[in-house]
Amino acid sequence: MPSAQINQPSNQIRLTNVSLVRMKKGKKRYEIACYKNTVTSFRAGHESDLDSVLQIPNVFINVSKGQVAPNEDLKKSFPGMSRDEIVLEILKKGEIQVGEKERGAELERMQREVVEIVAGRLVDPKSKRVYTVGMIKKALDQLSSQGGHAVGRQAAKGHGEGGASDRSKSREQSTATTDSGAGASSGGGEAGADGEAAAEKAKPKWTGVTTNKSAKSQALEAMKALIAHQPIPVARARMRLRITCPTSMLKQTVKIQPQPSKSTSEDTAEEAVKGTVKDKILSFVEQVESQDVLGEEWEVVGFVEPGSFKTLSEFVSTQTKGRARAEVLNMAVTHEGD
Repeated sequence: MPSAQINQPSNQIRLTNVSLVRMKKGKKRYEIACYKNTVTSFRAGHESDLDSVLQIPNVFINVSKGQVAPNEDLKKSFPGMSRDEIVLEILKKGEIQVGEKERGAELERMQREVVEIVAGRLVDPKSKRVYTVGMIKKALDQLSSQGGHAVGRQAAKGHGEGGASDRSKSREQSTATTDSGAGASSGGGEAGADGEAAAEKAKPKWTGVTTNKSAKSQALEAMKALIAHQPIPVARARMRLRITCPTSMLKQTVKIQPQPSKSTSEDTAEEAVKGTVKDKILSFVEQVESQDVLGEEWEVVGFVEPGSFKTLSEFVSTQTKGRARAEVLNMAVTHEGD
């Protein structure tokens, strides 16, 4: 007598290692069952074999319950499309549902990529040396754990304590102040505090890495926040450029907008003066490495702040009608630590 045997239903399909791709059309939600890690490869063009992507070439209302989407619903939601075309449409444009483990791995990968980009673009302002990836990560974690502006709040707190101390000294030094004078001083202090709070609010913030933005865009946001709040002393690494210009154009007169600095007032910085094309180009160069005349061309190699590169490029292309050139030799000049 044959041994007892349990037969599984012949139409039952077991789905293992499944990744769902969902799309909502009107009030209906449709799903397709795919293998994990293959949908992204398919969308990137690295995978073209649908048998390696789809577990079942069909459209479902609920994959886990095995509920196949009725033809009537599909015709209303996707008019004029066959079932195979609908599967491709969902596969290309649907929302990928990933598990917690996959989501965590993707977030970790994105965070590592962002931190590496930031670490390669920021330096210590004094030594020009790069920070380690660990130090950059710790500084970003400090900002994100306290709302993106922890340092600014601490600075404001310190300023407030300093302001109280200064007011105390002022009272000790001058005991003959009038009531109206005290009121004006108090009002000025409140206005100053409001101004500082508004300035602090306007600073860029960092709240952490997400998976719905590119690593490059998030790295730019992270750099802006680190530079604004300075949890550690940081500055953008300078670019190393080679700028060439015909010698016949160097003495042409142009307006030069002085670069604002800590030692100059805003009014002084806003006043444009007349100068030559050569003076204008050199105003962008923080440090000249070399300059020479080669035949009928003048060439200068030097270091430029990344924020000034766009303005320099626009000046070179418009003022010289493309006859001058700005060539990037190094995107971020850094010094390795000992």
